[in-house]
Amino acid sequence: MMHLHLIRLGLSGLLLMSLSGCGDGGIQDVSEWMKEVKQQTRVLIKPLSEPKKFTPFSYDAKGREDPYSPNKLAVALAKSKKDTGSIRPDLERRREALESYPLDNLRMVGTMAKPGLTYALLQADKSVFQVKVGNYIGQNLGMITKITETEVELKEIVQDASGEWVEREAKLELQETQK
Repeated sequence: MMHLHLIRLGLSGLLLMSLSGCGDGGIQDVSEWMKEVKQQTRVLIKPLSEPKKFTPFSYDAKGREDPYSPNKLAVALAKSKKDTGSIRPDLERRREALESYPLDNLRMVGTMAKPGLTYALLQADKSVFQVKVGNYIGQNLGMITKITETEVELKEIVQDASGEWVEREAKLELQETQK
């Protein structure tokens, strides 16, 4: 019983000591210092600049045709159908083997000649292909127009920014083998 009484006394002593630690501890000093600093500090706010003048834009579209009207589209389509002189690729023809490679991946490695006919030897990956004038190569519908001992000339058909088909010339030059 005495033992239980000592334990109770010890616990109550610990409780009193822990509560005494919860005193002011200098908080009053910090609060007074904060009040002084707030009173002495002056806040400087720059005045706002004058807002810019807004001038409204008057869009006068009366009497003009709507740019998205079906009539305007029909006129443009009719004009494109009348234009028969423009360049059109043959998208229905059968593709050739070298049309699946970009021109950057093709290398001219040599030529072969028969009487009246010259072939160019083009390497794609690790395979060598034999091509002649009129064959198609590259991914831009490029048709070979001329073969010399040092280069293959071709005309590619590509679409420009407006969607029109245009021709551009390209070359593959003979690549010297490195030993």
